[in-house]
Amino acid sequence: MSTLAVVEQILRESKVPMSVREIVERAGPTLPTKSKTPDTVVARDLSMDIKKKGEDSIFIRTSPGRYTMRAHVVAAESTEQTRPIETTDVVAASIRGERAGTKSVKQRPATQDDSHSASV
Repeated sequence: MSTLAVVEQILRESKVPMSVREIVERAGPTLPTKSKTPDTVVARDLSMDIKKKGEDSIFIRTSPGRYTMRAHVVAAESTEQTRPIETTDVVAASIRGERAGTKSVKQRPATQDDSHSASV
């Protein structure tokens, strides 16, 4: 079993973003690496998969050193905002650059009339 297959299994079960260290600890001896630094191997493999495949990668980086399954984020984004906020909402919102539980509002661009009326 490949490193990414082990990571995929762990992240599918987790449903929340995990640090590389947490992934390695949970994987234990099932990781197929003999490296003295398995964290580096896992981080490298995840980064390379995301870089090579882009949005086609099944993994997504939620913050430096933290990863989750892209499906978890997509599922969180597609649900209604009327239910209580959950961890997956926070992750999805942080990826979009928003606060969880708030709807994104597009601001209209400032016009000349706006700047003139403010100075009056």
